[in-house]
Amino acid sequence: MAPGARRNPAADNLDDDDYPAYTMGRAAELIGTTPAFLRALGEARLITPLRSEGGHRRYSRYQLRIAARARELVDQGTPIEAACRIIILEDQLEEALRLNERLRNQGPGGPGLTPGPGPEGGPDAEG
Repeated sequence: MAPGARRNPAADNLDDDDYPAYTMGRAAELIGTTPAFLRALGEARLITPLRSEGGHRRYSRYQLRIAARARELVDQGTPIEAACRIIILEDQLEEALRLNERLRNQGPGGPGLTPGPGPEGGPDAEG
């Protein structure tokens, strides 16, 4: 950026996956569904769109990815409630795997880790 140039805060939001940039109509169009489907996802509490000052729903790219995954499952015949539960479980699994990897990379004795016996070295090990 040139010296003295001012940053445009709105431009910073273009890279933010959590910025609510899309109206309901545009969001539905982007993922090939209807506004009613997006409302149903909100009622199922899978996604909670932010509201504009005028009270209109606004969706982020992250929320659109979740909605697109729900649409895939529903298109395959999964009931919307089950699709929402599947997505929540997928998200929880992904987070657990990420946490597990981070802890594994810290190595033995890392913060919050206590080296314990391996599968063969525990108190219940037969020997």
